[in-house]
Amino acid sequence: MLRPAHHRTPARQGGQILVIFILGLTALVGTAGLVLDGGDTYAQRRAMQNAADLAATAGANAYLNTTASVATKTSTAIDAARAAATRNGYTNDVSGASVTVGTTLLSAGARMSVSISKAHANNFVRVFGMNSWNVSVSAGSLAGVTDTAGTAAPWTMSIQAFNTDGTPKYTSANPQWFGGTNNDYPTNALDVAWTDFQGADNVNSSEVARIIRAEDVVTATIFFERYIGQHNDGFHTDLFGEVDEYMSGHDVPVAVVGPGSPNCAAPTAQYTNGCFKGWVIFHVISASGGSDKGIRGYFTGNFVGSPLSIGECTAQLLAAGTCGVVTAHSPFLNYVVRLSD
Repeated sequence: MLRPAHHRTPARQGGQILVIFILGLTALVGTAGLVLDGGDTYAQRRAMQNAADLAATAGANAYLNTTASVATKTSTAIDAARAAATRNGYTNDVSGASVTVGTTLLSAGARMSVSISKAHANNFVRVFGMNSWNVSVSAGSLAGVTDTAGTAAPWTMSIQAFNTDGTPKYTSANPQWFGGTNNDYPTNALDVAWTDFQGADNVNSSEVARIIRAEDVVTATIFFERYIGQHNDGFHTDLFGEVDEYMSGHDVPVAVVGPGSPNCAAPTAQYTNGCFKGWVIFHVISASGGSDKGIRGYFTGNFVGSPLSIGECTAQLLAAGTCGVVTAHSPFLNYVVRLSD
């Protein structure tokens, strides 16, 4: 007699399925672990960044508001930054956290820097040997006096608009239209010329518009006798409309230029009337890009023969011992504390 055949699943095939299942389950658990620990790491990093930002701002604020020597202002600012970090949960050498605070002196203020790092204790991916990974953040802030900020006027005006004693010829009693004559620098007392504060390239309309809108903040230090005019004799008609929209009704610092000395760093002799002489505050009433192409306004104060206030501490200022000093009176009455990075 013939016996019916019996079909059996080999034992080794069942073992293979079990191995594949275990490997798949391990990968699934690992992926879920990365997602969960990764999300928790992101939350920790966000909290650390907030703490660093607040610490840097607190340090800059303390520096600006401490009336003392630069050394005392610096130590007070560092203490304030560390205290702010502690209030937000991060103290140096406590619970594995590292908090580093530093200051860099500027020509009239200081830049605060804060770095925080702390290991993230993993909960799920530690089964793969990753018990923790390091999380680090940093922040920076500025404290001091600024002449340019977001509302700096990206145009120059002529030294001829002022009397020999520095008083302005055009005040609120006799506001004027200051027009563009399509030159690289102002050619008379009622003229203006656009600038990007570089002085070594053609002035681009979109670049200047970003300064007017406060999308770009000018932080360059401009010294006496530096050329900061145009190179391309542009009307840049659209910029007058930008001024009317974003600057009307505001007081803005404006660079004043005039004939340069033999030391004027102008590209060629034809540019020497665009040499930096100082600053003044100008009140913008309105602006027009039509056939007139002008900016209407007046000067609110006297001409100030001073370079920009916030910038790197130069060797000359360092030798004079004035780095980091915030004067009791700013020519532009514009003190600032802001995050820089």
